[in-house]
Amino acid sequence: MKQSTVYDCSIIEIDKHHHEKGNLSVLENSKTVPFDVKRTYYLYDVPGGESRGGHAHKELRQLIIAASGSFTVTLDDGKVKRTFLLNRPYQGLLVVPGIWRTLDDFSSGSVCLVLASHCYDVEDYIRDYDDFEKYKK
Repeated sequence: MKQSTVYDCSIIEIDKHHHEKGNLSVLENSKTVPFDVKRTYYLYDVPGGESRGGHAHKELRQLIIAASGSFTVTLDDGKVKRTFLLNRPYQGLLVVPGIWRTLDDFSSGSVCLVLASHCYDVEDYIRDYDDFEKYKK
């Protein structure tokens, strides 16, 4: 998937069920989430001004959700950058392999929920931007 672009990444609407006692959103493998989830993690208590991410994946697909609060995700395919503001818990950003991602501007109390298509594999990460540029060529 070296040839993937930021235009292969998109916002996905997650089912939202409204109730006077609160809202409920449902995520299901291969239905709401366009892959089978093998790993779930979340980022929270990110200090003001800090960035997360700063890497790409060779095979991993992710659905990134602002479960609470807001943050920005900047995607970079080596040629084009796109920035998304995530601030609705019923929307997720689908990130395909071969895209550099950086998360910034975390609001106080924000929670970033990430659903991943693969279990953790250090070999799947590209952590150096120069290596990423070489990978994309």
